[in-house]
Amino acid sequence: MRILHAVELYAPSVGGAQEVVRQVSERLAAGGHEVTVATGALPERSESWISGVEVAEFDVRGNDVRGIEGDVRGYRSFVADGDWDVVMTYAAQQWTTDALLPVLEEVRAPLVLAPCGFSGLRDPMYAAYFDELRERLPDFDALIFHSDSYQDIEFAREAGASAMTVIPNAADEHEFETPRERGWFRSAHGIGEDAPLLLTVGGHTGLKGHAATMAVLRSLRTRGASLAIVGNTPTGRGCLNACRVRAAGTRVVSGGRRVLLLDPPREQVLDAFADADLFVFCSMVECSPIVLFEAMAAGLPFVSVDVGNAAEIAEWSGGGVIAPSRRREDGLVEADVRAVATLVDELLADPERRREMGAAGRRAWEEHFSWKKVAGRYEDLYTELTA
Repeated sequence: MRILHAVELYAPSVGGAQEVVRQVSERLAAGGHEVTVATGALPERSESWISGVEVAEFDVRGNDVRGIEGDVRGYRSFVADGDWDVVMTYAAQQWTTDALLPVLEEVRAPLVLAPCGFSGLRDPMYAAYFDELRERLPDFDALIFHSDSYQDIEFAREAGASAMTVIPNAADEHEFETPRERGWFRSAHGIGEDAPLLLTVGGHTGLKGHAATMAVLRSLRTRGASLAIVGNTPTGRGCLNACRVRAAGTRVVSGGRRVLLLDPPREQVLDAFADADLFVFCSMVECSPIVLFEAMAAGLPFVSVDVGNAAEIAEWSGGGVIAPSRRREDGLVEADVRAVATLVDELLADPERRREMGAAGRRAWEEHFSWKKVAGRYEDLYTELTA
């Protein structure tokens, strides 16, 4: 098959949407398909082929609400007139999807949308956008959702869409298939073998719950715990400076509890997954967080707020527990710090339960949630659409 994937940002850019499209694209290419990714131009991207996937860059930016700028006509022509067997555009509320909405009928190939959560569904600025999208969803040949219960699939059901498929997110079998040797991360950062170590992973966007996670650390009854916050710094204003201030204050206020703010190479991130005792996730907005699947793959139990489909992931796997949280009027999730801290304290005091949860999550990942298996489900859908 000649497959076109469209996504706002792609490798070497790092993020959830980029990771999903990269993992699926590379596996389909390795399976013999011709895969092209249409995406935004990046100055740091020096190659037009990445791991067997052709990358077609477009100087376009924005979305339907903020306004779309750049070579929109060139992008539309590339999608509509190309000799594709199937086209999949990933995530609404960004230009690779929004620029196609007025010209859906012109796309000759079967057209698939993976909405990726509809994060602006409760934002009044996007009210007219979602009114239009409600009318356009049935025009897609298929819709891919990462959850059977999150707000994007419920919106599609209410809109009368029928060609819906649930394909979960996953973690990379190349990274997690062989369990990593423990101790490297702790040794590198002076953390004792028996000292409690919490981990969270997410960029310094201001929405990944870093402040709440540090508040959880300060609220613990467990003594001597450390928290590693692993995250890159996105373009534009982020929360890194605020995190530095909070991290310094945490050590002073809570008797030596440490916060490590890190943006290490990927190998060291995997070492952190291997050495941590718990993954703690207080993110304010998600669709289907890949980091929870990575925690499962590492055999690392997680405590998460009820964000995206985290509760569904915990139910699927048995690898984590969900803390009570509050959904604000703007759709963002606010952690109940005391509730998260209570669960963390309970699990840190119960190593046997942590082992059982970690083993359950690992088994679920092996059976269902590797990118190899998930990419096969994309391939099955594409084959069905082109039959």
